[in-house]
Amino acid sequence: MSRLAGKTAFITGSARGIGRAFAEAYLKEGAAHVVIADIDLARAQETASELGEGAYAVRLDVTDQTSIDAAVKETVDKFGGIDILVNNAALFDMSPTVEITRASYDKLFAVNFSGTLFTLQAVAKAMIARGKGGKIINMASQAGRRGEALVAIYCATKAAVISLTQSTGQDLIKHKINVNAIAPGVVDGEHWSGVDALFAKYENRPLGEKKRLVGEAVPYGRMGTAEDLTGMAVFLASSDSDYVVAQTYNVDGGNWMN
Repeated sequence: MSRLAGKTAFITGSARGIGRAFAEAYLKEGAAHVVIADIDLARAQETASELGEGAYAVRLDVTDQTSIDAAVKETVDKFGGIDILVNNAALFDMSPTVEITRASYDKLFAVNFSGTLFTLQAVAKAMIARGKGGKIINMASQAGRRGEALVAIYCATKAAVISLTQSTGQDLIKHKINVNAIAPGVVDGEHWSGVDALFAKYENRPLGEKKRLVGEAVPYGRMGTAEDLTGMAVFLASSDSDYVVAQTYNVDGGNWMN
């Protein structure tokens, strides 16, 4: 297990959940350094401590350009460069169309889209200056493949991430920087308590029912886990994907086919 031997990875929103699972998988694949970049520095430091040698915590607010630039510079100064970026930080919200607020719109686009774009930009600049190429992985979603009645803004942000992946992938490959994305389906985790509560509110369901129903609807037969996504995350970060450019891969148990 050494497909990432000697590599430095920078993973946003990785103090918990999917980002943490990716960090652990990268270390197991031989990555020399994995940066746990998260707005919650204390939690990031705790995660880095638990993951052990090779894990390093930095504070990162993807809505603040100063924070992005500082976190990228700290990583480059400390480890000599960044080989892999995973844009994982994201937020979720939902409401009927007539109840969408500008505050919710601004917040989701600031994190899910602008945060992805400007973190990608900062890391791409560092990769270009170094001259060794790199791998950039954006986290999209099945929600970016289709509209959902109560999830207009979140779906729009993830559709924008898919489009961004295509455009930046086409642009950056001349620098030997591969940009691709992963589109998970429904992934179980602590965030689903909040998601389930919102569906309970707007669909007048008992707590827990929506989570059960969406899990049963997955062709594979259950909701995904963070660990279900790590194989794709390692593939896209490794030399195995050198000829893969500007693609978004569904890892969703069969929910979406293309």
